[in-house]
Amino acid sequence: MRMADISVRSPLEAARQLAPSIRSSADQIEEARELPRALFEALADAGLFHLLVPRSLGGGEIDLPTYIRVLEELGKADASTAWCINQGGVFATYAACLPPDVARLVWMDTPRSVVANTADPNATAVRVEGGYRVTGRQGFSTGCRHASWLAARGRILADDQPDIRFFLLPAVEAEILDTWHVRGMRGTGTHHFAVTDVFVPEERVFSVTAPTLGEHGPLYVIPRTLLFASGDAATALGVARSSVDALVELAGGKTPAYHTGLLRDQALVQSDLGHAEAHLRAGRAMLRETVGEVWDATFATGTISMDQRAELRLATTHAIRLAVQVVDTLYNAAGATAIFQSHPLQRHFQDIHVISQHLQSRLSHYELVGRFYLGLEIDLRYL
Repeated sequence: MRMADISVRSPLEAARQLAPSIRSSADQIEEARELPRALFEALADAGLFHLLVPRSLGGGEIDLPTYIRVLEELGKADASTAWCINQGGVFATYAACLPPDVARLVWMDTPRSVVANTADPNATAVRVEGGYRVTGRQGFSTGCRHASWLAARGRILADDQPDIRFFLLPAVEAEILDTWHVRGMRGTGTHHFAVTDVFVPEERVFSVTAPTLGEHGPLYVIPRTLLFASGDAATALGVARSSVDALVELAGGKTPAYHTGLLRDQALVQSDLGHAEAHLRAGRAMLRETVGEVWDATFATGTISMDQRAELRLATTHAIRLAVQVVDTLYNAAGATAIFQSHPLQRHFQDIHVISQHLQSRLSHYELVGRFYLGLEIDLRYL
């Protein structure tokens, strides 16, 4: 399905229809440490990597409340798949910062054109005629093996402008380094890549803080760190929901060692499940309410206030931390069954604890928001 077909099938419907294929690919995703090519193509052809690309360029530009529902649906099926969609999708909002012809070349040349980026601003660029020569070893690049383009990140040498730039280059011009050896979120393929003296023309270079060009919708007003956080939180909630489902199924058929009744007959398991459901619904309600309120206000005013940014940071962080709590509770309730690779709770446990280590789920965000509410100085990078 090409991007133009999204009007026929909504993004949420597309995610739900693809969910069985995603689930059936779980073992392959885990073993390959990346999305299988057939699955990637199905996701891309459904337009899921282009949901936040400006509509003026042919992208989806869907609203954030709908976007997080799509991510939660994908997260139920597989956390790594949802994570890849979110990383590629939010970064694609940078298409609004480039001349339209360049943005179309990079993001919209084909439905399968995806840009993988990096969190490490350690590349260096030397100015040459027509552009730059870029060199650097770049870390944590989710989905780099299925990406058509890579966004190296760093500074220009001998430049009086200290701001960090992105340098867009075809993926074939970089070397993918096999570094993603982890226990959870294996399918994100978050490897490093290296570029060595690669030429990047001037028109494919832009600042991390570049203003949008002719785009004024809420997607281009809300800070990207909070867009990423919203998708990450929705993904975590999806993992938590699948964990609840897995425990319910297990409890109805397992007789624990040294017990005569089923797992579901134990009062502690019943209580654990009740608390898990409450925490999950509370996290989802807070996230959806906050995202909806911030979206409506930003749509109406064209700006986002510091209060709204703090609220969004708190809601996304709390949703992730509650999701971690839910998965931990259910993992413990499942007993030894959950330690085996063959049981879904083992994978959910591994995945949620990789998510919990990510920048967007730092416990220090609670302090950040608390300091803001108390009128103290804060680090604005996280709001």
